[in-house]
Amino acid sequence: MIEFALSVAGKLSLNLNAVEAVLELLNEGATIPFIARYRKDKTGGLDEVAIQQIQDEAKFQKEFSERKTFIIKSITDQEKMTDELMKKIDAATTLNELEDIYLPYKPKRKTKAQTARENGLQPLADLLMEQNDLDIATKAAEFINEKVKSADEALQGARDIIAETVNEDAQVRAKMRKLFEEEAKLISKVFEEKEQEAAKYKDYFDFSELVSTIPSHRILAVLRGFTEGFLKISIAPQEEAVLEIIEEQYIKGMSNCNEHIRKAIKDAYKRLLQPSLESEFRTALKAKADEEAINVFAENLRQLLLSSPLGSKKVLAIDPGYRTGCKIVCLDEKGDLLSTDVIYIHELSKMYHAGQTIKELVKKYKIQVIAIGDGTAGRETEKFIKEQQLDLPLFLVNEDGASVYSASEIAREEFPDYDITVRGAVSIGRRLMDPLAELVKIDPKSIGVGQYQHDVNQFRLKEKLDQTVVSCVNNVGVNLNTASKHLLSYVSGIGPSLAENIVKYRTEIGKFDSREQLLKVPRLGMKAYEQCAGFLRIKNGSNPLDSSAVHPEAYTVVEAMSGDLEVSVKELISNESLINKIDAKKYVTEKTGELTIQDILNELKKPGLDPRSEIQQFEFANIYAIEDVKVGDILPGIVTNLTRFGAFVDIGVKQDGLVHVSEIAHKYITDPSEMLKLNQQVQVKVLEVDLARKRIALSIKQTQEAGERRQFSKQQRFDKKKDLSELPINDALAALKKKFAK
Repeated sequence: MIEFALSVAGKLSLNLNAVEAVLELLNEGATIPFIARYRKDKTGGLDEVAIQQIQDEAKFQKEFSERKTFIIKSITDQEKMTDELMKKIDAATTLNELEDIYLPYKPKRKTKAQTARENGLQPLADLLMEQNDLDIATKAAEFINEKVKSADEALQGARDIIAETVNEDAQVRAKMRKLFEEEAKLISKVFEEKEQEAAKYKDYFDFSELVSTIPSHRILAVLRGFTEGFLKISIAPQEEAVLEIIEEQYIKGMSNCNEHIRKAIKDAYKRLLQPSLESEFRTALKAKADEEAINVFAENLRQLLLSSPLGSKKVLAIDPGYRTGCKIVCLDEKGDLLSTDVIYIHELSKMYHAGQTIKELVKKYKIQVIAIGDGTAGRETEKFIKEQQLDLPLFLVNEDGASVYSASEIAREEFPDYDITVRGAVSIGRRLMDPLAELVKIDPKSIGVGQYQHDVNQFRLKEKLDQTVVSCVNNVGVNLNTASKHLLSYVSGIGPSLAENIVKYRTEIGKFDSREQLLKVPRLGMKAYEQCAGFLRIKNGSNPLDSSAVHPEAYTVVEAMSGDLEVSVKELISNESLINKIDAKKYVTEKTGELTIQDILNELKKPGLDPRSEIQQFEFANIYAIEDVKVGDILPGIVTNLTRFGAFVDIGVKQDGLVHVSEIAHKYITDPSEMLKLNQQVQVKVLEVDLARKRIALSIKQTQEAGERRQFSKQQRFDKKKDLSELPINDALAALKKKFAK
C-alpha cells in the first residue's frame, strides 16, 4: 500500500517520510505495537493511534482506487467514456462523488424513464426541457402510439424522463447532500396501536433532531426502535428549500413548460432523490454512531484490561449464591487451583459451619486475600465474611463475563474435572490477581462495558476490540514462564498457533531461561522473534535485560554503555545515578536513533515496570438493596461503565445508578471520559430512586457542592473561634457564656 503514502499523508496531515516508513513496515509484516515501540526513529515517534489511522486510511485509499478502476472500466465498456467524464472521475475525492458520477451509467432495474424512452418520449422530454412557449397538448398528441394512449400519458412519460435526469445530476445531488448535512432532521414517530409494546421508546414517539447535531446514542436508540418495527423514521430537510434549489438550476425564465418541469422536479425529489439520500444518510448516521459507540467500548475495555492487579498472592475466591450456596476456591500465587468447597451462608442452621470452613481454609492454605464476585448475593457474602473477623484484605470483584468463561471451551480445557461454578470462582480470584491475563479469555462483548454493542457493526466491533486487547497486552508485557497460551496469543507476532507451541515447549524444558530460547520453539522464526521478543519478560533469567522492555537487538548498545562505565549490565540496571552519566548521543548510530536510545535509558531506570496502578481497597456504604437507597444520600461508588450520555456507578445494590453527563462536573463537558475513568472511586448524591423501573439517578458534582459547603462551614467555625481568641480574655468568656445561655 506504499503507493498511497502521499494521499494518506495529505489526508492525515502527517510527514510523508513517516507514513512511507509505517506502510513499508506494515508490508513487511510488522505489527502496530512493534512499530510504535521499537521503530520510533523510522516513524518520528508516531504512536499506536496514528499508525492505526495510517493503516485504515491506506486501506480506504486502496478500496477507493479499486472502485474507481471498476467504474472507469464499466463506462468504457459501455462506450460512453469521454474526456470530460474522465476528468470528473479523476477529480472525485469521496466515494459519494464517485457514485454520483457513475449513477447514470450504473446498470439498474427497468425504470419509468427507461420505459418512456422505449416508447419514444425522449424528444418530448427534450422539448419541455428547452422551455420554449409551445402548444404542449398538440405537441404531446404527436407522440400517441400503440404504447402511449393519450397526450397526458405522453407528458407523464416525458416528466418521468426529466425526473430521472434530475435525480442523476451529480451537481444536484451534491447540492442536496450539502443541504441534508446542514438542515435535514431525523424524525421518528410511533406506529399507531404500538404505544404499549414500544413503551421503552417513549422518548422517540414524536421526536425530531438535526442530523448534524444528534448524538450517537440517540441515533442508535431510534434505529433500534425502527428495526424492531415500533418506530417509523424519515430524514429530510424542509421540502420547500429542496425544491427551490433544484428549480433554480432547471427553471429558465417564464414558459408554459415550467409547470411540467416543476412537477417532474417534485416527483424526482419525492420518489427518487429523497429516498436515496435518506438511505445514504441513515447508513452514514449508523456508521458514525457505530464508530463512536465502538470507540467508547474500546476505551472502556482498555481501562478495564489495564485495571490494577493484585499480583501474586494466595487468594480465597468466592462465587456467591443463595439456594445453591457459595462456591469457594483456594488459589496459589500462580493462580493454580488448590482446593474447592461450598458453604451456605443464607441458612441460619448452616452459618456457623460456613464460618468454620472459611477459617480452616484460610489457615490451611495461608490465604493472604479474599475475593468475592460482585453479582447475586455478593454484598451479603461480603458482610458475612467481614463478620468472621479474618483480618484479611477483601475485594469485591466485577464478575461480568465470568459465567461466559465458565461455560467456554477454554474453561473446559483448563478445568475438565470441575463444573462451571468452580470455574467461575477461579475466574473471580484470577481476575483480582491479574485482570488482563484473565479477561483475554473472554469475548470482550460479554464484559459489559459497552453502549448498544449488539446494534453496531459486529465485524468492525470485533476488529476494534481485538486491536485494543493486543495494544493492552503488549503495553503491559507478558511473563513468558507463567502466561497462558490465550494471553501469549495476543503478543506481537505470535498468534494462537505459535502460542500453543511456546506453551508446549515450555512444558518440555520446565521454563525459559533466556529470550533466545524462543528460537528453538517449533515454527517460531526470526521474523516472529523480532516482533515478540521485546514484549516477553523472563524474571531471574540468565540475562538481566530479558526482564525488561529492551529489545534483544539493542543488547549490544546496553553492553557498550555498561562497558564504558566499567560496570556489569546487572549493576547498571536500576542504578539511576549511573544511567544519568550516560551521554545518549554517543550511542546513536544509523541503526539505533536518538528516540530508541532515550527509550533504552528510560527502561534501564525502571526495567519491566508495570504501567498499571496499584490496587486500592474500597468499601460500600451499609446498604444492600435499592429499597435502602434514599434521595439525598451521599454514598461511595465505583464507576462501572462510561457512555456518551453519562456514567454508571455501582453503589453496592444490584442496580447501578446513572450519573448523567450534566451531573458529572460543574464545567460543561460533552464526554464523561473527560472527567472519569472506569473503576474510579467516587462520591455520589442520590437524586432520584424509581423503584418501579429499578433506576437510580445520581450526581457527582452535587457532592462536590456539599463538600464545599461543609468545608465552608468548618472555615466559618474556625473564623468565629479566631474572632473570640482575638478578644480580651474577659470579653471572650462573656461571649461564650452568652452563646451557651442561648
